[in-house]
Amino acid sequence: MKGVLYLIPVPIADEEENSDLLYPLLEQTVNSLNEFIVEDLKTARRSLRKIKFKGEFDKAVFHLLNEHTDVKSIESFLASAEKGKNIGLMSEAGMPCIADPGSNIVRLAHKKNIKVVPLYGQSSIVLALAASGLNGQIFCFHGYLPKDQVNRKRKLKDIEKREGAQIFIETPYRNNHLLSDIIETCSPEILLCLAMNVTGKSEMILTKSIALWKKSELPNLDKQPTVFLLGR
Repeated sequence: MKGVLYLIPVPIADEEENSDLLYPLLEQTVNSLNEFIVEDLKTARRSLRKIKFKGEFDKAVFHLLNEHTDVKSIESFLASAEKGKNIGLMSEAGMPCIADPGSNIVRLAHKKNIKVVPLYGQSSIVLALAASGLNGQIFCFHGYLPKDQVNRKRKLKDIEKREGAQIFIETPYRNNHLLSDIIETCSPEILLCLAMNVTGKSEMILTKSIALWKKSELPNLDKQPTVFLLGR
């Protein structure tokens, strides 16, 4: 009998509200594992401590899955699961495979008939959408917009015309540049939601029309994890 690949949600913010109420739901499963697929070893250990992992890190097995991982080595990450051992997949923050690496591992698990179980947890994208007041029936996640400003503004003009909520993110140190482009480019009636530090103690989620944002003092988003949403 083959093992299970558990998708382990990781805390979104460094200091979360009500974290003691959330993590016991994960604690039992996480403490039944001693093999993990992670993006970064240091971050993974910190996150596991927060979820109250009681195992010995020196005896646990960690496979690194990031942009430097050799694609050919990925198949070996599931070798234990093929032999009946349960393993966990973690991202840097939030739910694995959602705007984070891991989909190739999950796809491979399905191919090998290894059961995939997503554990209950947080996703800043879903939470931001729910709190935005924008269309929760029709929505699209675009990931990162183009780095080049000309192409980025062109993309913004394109997605503001689409039906439903349009969701995207940016590397935190470039957030202010993206916000400026949105304010300059999008039509006055378009609604913009900024969801900053979702679940954190400094969480702030604001939705206003572009016209109102232009009259407001813009928040400083530098190095602040932020989800951007556009809609009507």
